[in-house]
Amino acid sequence: MPTLWIRFPGRRYHATPWGHHVNEGLVEWPPSPWRLLRALLATGYAKQHWPAEGPPPLARSLIEKLASTAPRYCVPPAVGTHSRHYMPLARFKNGREDTTLVFDTWAQVDDGELGVRWDVALSDDERTLLAELARELGYLGRSESWVDATLADTDNATGFDVFAGEARDCPGAGWEQVALLAPHSAGDYSAWRVGALAEAQAQTGIAPHKPRYTAAEKKKLAAVDQTLPQDLLACLQVDTAWLHRLGWSQPPGSRKLLYWRRSNSLESAAPQPRPAMRRGASVSCMLLALNAASGNLNALPRVERALPQGELLHRGLVANASRLGGHSVVLSGCDEQRKPLATPHQHAHLIHLDLDGDGRLDHVLIWAPMGLDADAQAAVRATRRSYTKGGVGALHLALAGSGDWAHFAALPDPFGPRLRALLGNGDDGAIRWRSLTPFVPPRHLKAQGRNNLLGQINAELASRNLPDTLSCQIFDSHTDDVARRARHFKRVRGQGTPPPQDVGFVLELEFAAPVRGPIALGYGSHYGLGTFVAIE
Repeated sequence: MPTLWIRFPGRRYHATPWGHHVNEGLVEWPPSPWRLLRALLATGYAKQHWPAEGPPPLARSLIEKLASTAPRYCVPPAVGTHSRHYMPLARFKNGREDTTLVFDTWAQVDDGELGVRWDVALSDDERTLLAELARELGYLGRSESWVDATLADTDNATGFDVFAGEARDCPGAGWEQVALLAPHSAGDYSAWRVGALAEAQAQTGIAPHKPRYTAAEKKKLAAVDQTLPQDLLACLQVDTAWLHRLGWSQPPGSRKLLYWRRSNSLESAAPQPRPAMRRGASVSCMLLALNAASGNLNALPRVERALPQGELLHRGLVANASRLGGHSVVLSGCDEQRKPLATPHQHAHLIHLDLDGDGRLDHVLIWAPMGLDADAQAAVRATRRSYTKGGVGALHLALAGSGDWAHFAALPDPFGPRLRALLGNGDDGAIRWRSLTPFVPPRHLKAQGRNNLLGQINAELASRNLPDTLSCQIFDSHTDDVARRARHFKRVRGQGTPPPQDVGFVLELEFAAPVRGPIALGYGSHYGLGTFVAIE
């Protein structure tokens, strides 16, 4: 028997039962057979490029077979929960923008796996097509309900205890019925359509089976015919606007089917008080992955915007730290009296990175020489989004890893080598280092003395307990690609003191002995500027 196993990588499933409003706070659990078939059809059009005229014969045969029987479900534990949002109505009331309360309800599935089994026999070609559609299925229900589906064959009914049945089929105490939208079989719909079409045509007053019809009568009969989809596949593809226009309260070809499920299949959880923050071991760094709301990698900010992205993320981290546990010394760089730390450059550095080499920022490394304590780690985990100038929607943040440098240095390609270059490529570090982002001098440049370029670099190294550099090579933007690109970096903070001079250098530093990184020097070094990578 064909069986779909569905996981939810986002750990939640959003879907409102048919005939209910989103603010009723109900969740369609398990997903209705009607929703599953529509999702397979949508995947075929989107991923397999089916023609606009309709699915190919093989797909039509597959969908009709799946519609011919009510599937059984193996339902994982889930908790029904919700969030509340006050949506603006683009109008003012009593001098304030008017809003309306909207509930966002979902089933918290976590790592559970949903099973759907159809008691039908499929041909080899139909099974192959179903496996392809399952593999390409991106979401189920609302678009944020991401799914990872696979097809299996099983005759084992163990666990598939959610089934369609009448009241007399109740398994016993602890069970309840829930109505799910399901399709009629293709044959049942065709038979129903013949009678419904004859009834609708009779209401027009046009005599049936006339030898000849006038043009007006043909037009009226054609309009009546358009109110009833031609077959079950057409029913599954009608949209809401069509249903509203013709006054359908339920899609043609569908029916409400009562399913028996356990009463605790979708539990409700009362809000729990926030536990006291645990005091665990600190870590030296945490890695966050960036993703655009649209999922388009080209919507991520370019590497030249490392500084403003670092500022935006820093504000979010400090705000979340204050919300969760109060002032965070390691994230803010200030003590409890909001004064800069006496030991400089020991607090968090936000190093935005392009780990896949496409010229866009896709990760951010939060590194603190003094260590990220439990409060700081909680604030990082609570920061789920950031923003970018000119972007469409928020940037989503996900924790990719936390620990010490040894953990990140051991990562495989393609991320491991780029992260190891920040550390020095080896256990002992490296002798030669080159700019990843431009170095902006923290003081006015002088031709001679301690405030010349080399003097400022050595002063920055000394403040970080690093040895002086033996030599400093400056790369010309006319001859070096990296230096040419560095001209377009944003070098002035949006908030905070501007640099003495808006100038950036691409440098290569050489030391007398290997030096371990990370190395971040100069103005804006805690927000992404002045970062160096080992080149040997």
